[in-house]
Amino acid sequence: MFTTRFWQSTIERAVKSFAQALAALIGAGGIGIVDAPWISLLSTAGMAALLSVLTSIASEHVGPPNDPSVVSTPQPTVAPALPAPQPAP
Repeated sequence: MFTTRFWQSTIERAVKSFAQALAALIGAGGIGIVDAPWISLLSTAGMAALLSVLTSIASEHVGPPNDPSVVSTPQPTVAPALPAPQPAP
């Protein structure tokens, strides 16, 4: 939890949650940009972002180390290098 990678991933998730919540609230309300109750919308989206951060912190000891995810990402497998061809005698 005390690594840069953890906090970069956590902040990315929080920003995404904020944007998704804000878009959902505007769309669900059927309101225009000018008529939107911005204080209420931003407050609710901010709460979604805060919950995202808290979820990431709570998930830190569940998934891979230094990662806010609860599921591990499979590491790509690298095929072993083929031996160099030997010259014919």
